[in-house]
Amino acid sequence: MKGQVFDIRRFSTHDGDGIRTTVFLKGCPLSCVWCQNPEGISAKKRPLYFENRCIHCGTCVKKSRAEGVKIENGKIHLNPKVAEDWAEIIDWCPAGAIEMDSREMTVNEVMEEVRKDEVFYRHGGGVTLSGGEPLFQWKFALELLKQCKKEGIHTAIETSLYARQEILEEILPYLDRIFADFKLENEDLHKKYTGVSNERIRRNLKFLLESEKKDAVIIRTPMIPGMTATKENIEAVGRWISGIYPEVSYEILNYNPLAESKYHLIDQEYCFGDNPKLYTKEQMAEFRSWAEQGGVKHVIIES
Repeated sequence: MKGQVFDIRRFSTHDGDGIRTTVFLKGCPLSCVWCQNPEGISAKKRPLYFENRCIHCGTCVKKSRAEGVKIENGKIHLNPKVAEDWAEIIDWCPAGAIEMDSREMTVNEVMEEVRKDEVFYRHGGGVTLSGGEPLFQWKFALELLKQCKKEGIHTAIETSLYARQEILEEILPYLDRIFADFKLENEDLHKKYTGVSNERIRRNLKFLLESEKKDAVIIRTPMIPGMTATKENIEAVGRWISGIYPEVSYEILNYNPLAESKYHLIDQEYCFGDNPKLYTKEQMAEFRSWAEQGGVKHVIIES
């Protein structure tokens, strides 16, 4: 079995307990306007152009046979929809300025990368599946998780929970930690900013918070200025999740300004013209107080 993987990040300390290896699976049913990994949304493989590596030799243009690579206004432009021999163009680039955004990998190939960090897994670390949406490639994700459990590796997933409940039921026994997003409590706003209803997400959250794994679940909301980072939204999320399970853990994630730099790679505009900054400790503390007012006892804020 093969999966489409767009990154494997080693030595991660932000994707679960201890030092972790995070495997990013391509494809996501949501289209959040602030997405931190926009290259992971589309399930289709495509070339990316890294201008900062380019030495402007023009080799890629010469090797392009269908005008998939052009020079416009003195800059290289790719058209990934054109049927080019992208492997040949990438191979000829002397500076490595063009790369495919992902690669097909078998479970064994991913596990070979995972095992490089096995020394850390004995001291509280493990493997985290992220994306995109890892449940978009759920059969591949399931096989990876099964292999990790066979080898005694702690497992975690970062998910939007936009998947059929049957998939959750099948994958849950192989998970030690579940990070589940609940971005917006209001359905209309959820549709506006993510492209989908939150009804399925609500059902899956309820299922998780009523399951035997409820204490392994951490609900997350990323703080996006003017969208999710409002008193109304944080209180509403807090009320809803604590109403299901009073001891629920809720993590408030600071805004990540680094996401903006990825959007030019996929020829898209970021949701903010002027990129906001990280929230201050004082602002994050205020967000915590709003969640507590919503009824959450266990609020997590990364220090």
